Amino acid sequence: MTVIGFLSTAPVVEGSMAGEVAKAVDALDAFDVEYETGPMGTTIEAADVDELFAAAQAAHEAIDADRVSTVLKIDDKRASDAPAAEKVASVEEHLGREARGGD
Repeated sequence: MTVIGFLSTAPVVEGSMAGEVAKAVDALDAFDVEYETGPMGTTIEAADVDELFAAAQAAHEAIDADRVSTVLKIDDKRASDAPAAEKVASVEEHLGREARGGD
C-alpha cells in the first residue's frame, strides 16, 4: 500500500520562513518516505499511514518557533499501490502534455 500526503508546515513569523521550513524538510530524511518539496508544501509517500504521521509529526516538531502552523492532507487509497508520480502521469496523459504552465 502507498499512502500519499501533502504536508505544509511553517512557523508563524514575519520575514523569511525558509530556514525553519528547511529544518522540517530535513527531518523527513529520518523516515522511510519519499518526498518532493514545492513552493506551497511537500508531497510525501509512505508505505503506511503510521509512517506518514510519524514523518509529518517530526517535520512539525523540527520547527523552532513560538507558533507553528501545519496542514496534512492524506490520500490513503487502500486497494492500490499507485505512487504520486503515476497520478501525475495519468493527468498528463489526459492533457496530452506535461502538467506545467508558464515558462
